[in-house]
Amino acid sequence: MTNEENGMGKGLMIGVFAGAAIGSIIALLYAPKSGKKLREDIKTKSQDFIDDTDKYISNAKEKASQLIDDVKKKSELLVTDAKEKVNAFLYEAEMILSDAKDKTGNYLQTGKVKLEKKNESLKSVIKAGKNDYKTKKKS
Repeated sequence: MTNEENGMGKGLMIGVFAGAAIGSIIALLYAPKSGKKLREDIKTKSQDFIDDTDKYISNAKEKASQLIDDVKKKSELLVTDAKEKVNAFLYEAEMILSDAKDKTGNYLQTGKVKLEKKNESLKSVIKAGKNDYKTKKKS
């Protein structure tokens, strides 16, 4: 319910109660009764109006309390759901990061082994070239 609808509902209820009270008083004033009987009727109708208003206010407070409790419960559920989703997301992110670290470590290790083999091969070629050069230089 929007604030505008709440305001209209309150205004309507106040109007209904005020109209009932005014109508009752006017009816009593125009009824052919003695002053004492008229005052008793006005007092009775006023008390009825006050009782009805108290019931309305009590009912409104109860409904507001229920609404507040419902909103609290829903917000707690939303917070719990959000926490679970964030935890699942963080777990998945950690798994992806761990997997990436493992793959990177494997790639680095493989690259290091290949580089060492190429380095050894290159050293052998250079050494063979030096030996060949020395041999040719002596001859």
